[in-house]
Amino acid sequence: MSARPELVCVSVVGARPQFVKLSSVSRAMARSRWPMVDHIVHTGQHYDDAMSHVFFQDLDIPPPAVNLNIGSGPQGRQTGRMLEALETHLIEHGADVVIVYGDTNSTLAGALAAAKLHIPVVHVEAGLRSFNRRMPEELNRIATDHLSDVLCAPTRTALDNLAHEGLGPRTAFTGDVMYDAILHYAEVARERSNIRRTLECSAGQYGVVTLHRAENTTAGELGTLLNALNSAARRFGRLIFPMHPRTAAVLKSELPDFKPARELEITAPVGYLDMLALVQGARWVLTDSGGLQKEAYFLGCPCITLREETEWLETLENGANFIAGADGSRLGARLETLEKEPVRELDRPPARRAGPFGSGSAADLVLETVNTLAESRR
Repeated sequence: MSARPELVCVSVVGARPQFVKLSSVSRAMARSRWPMVDHIVHTGQHYDDAMSHVFFQDLDIPPPAVNLNIGSGPQGRQTGRMLEALETHLIEHGADVVIVYGDTNSTLAGALAAAKLHIPVVHVEAGLRSFNRRMPEELNRIATDHLSDVLCAPTRTALDNLAHEGLGPRTAFTGDVMYDAILHYAEVARERSNIRRTLECSAGQYGVVTLHRAENTTAGELGTLLNALNSAARRFGRLIFPMHPRTAAVLKSELPDFKPARELEITAPVGYLDMLALVQGARWVLTDSGGLQKEAYFLGCPCITLREETEWLETLENGANFIAGADGSRLGARLETLEKEPVRELDRPPARRAGPFGSGSAADLVLETVNTLAESRR
């Protein structure tokens, strides 16, 4: 009997959280017992080098087969350009399976281009719901889930959401590939990263801030949040704020008179390993990022979410994550509570254990679904 031909898997990525998810799947693919080709298509959604190239370096991801260089722009134009470019690429190069990750415009464009070409689609991190349709990511999730052939749910909550929408037969519980990544990279970050030495910050003496979501980076919303962060920094101490290019652009063009408090330290964006090193030594994380909420949870760092809701309900258990509101109105009260609690053991890499996000083998389970889907289509 002849050996099975290699399975050509096209992974469509374009933003920081997707690079992290891809790293776990790429490592699993390299050790897979099934012959697979990892063909990476970078849409160029994150075109800033600090938000893109550095992550491929940090995560030891194979270089993309192509960078479509789409860049930024209004959502409709950006998604449309991605769709056109991805369709052309898939027609020219072919694919047995297209894998999409998360909830960005790259995710939706990849799923739609493949589905229209009748190429099977696997959605990694399917089933998340904020139930807030003002979020562009929410619309991307819903549409991608309904376009995809196999849905890899990271949690039981996601599994239930998909069943409620009639998508249960297409769904597999795999766990979260970002948990796989944390288990692999937490110690690597401690060994490789110099960020804390560069910023002269000692473990337990600072917090970490990120803000980037569209609904938080209008001039009005961002101004309100920045004022809340200034107040928190003056009252509770140093906050390190690696600023996303979108946020920096709004600050420069719309809020030129804003002055950060002395304790609110704005820096350039940082790579994945640097962020892990910062979080491992931080007293707390303040963020609107879904990925950073989870990374803080996996690393045992208290998190305060600067939104009205979270898709990651599991992180709210035992007070690990707290919703402070999109205006940060409950930020001070929560920090006051955290300040009274004992500081956790810092700089301790997480131990592998089974939990709501799986047991650290999500990427292998994703590839099992990919293989099963491919076999059913042969």
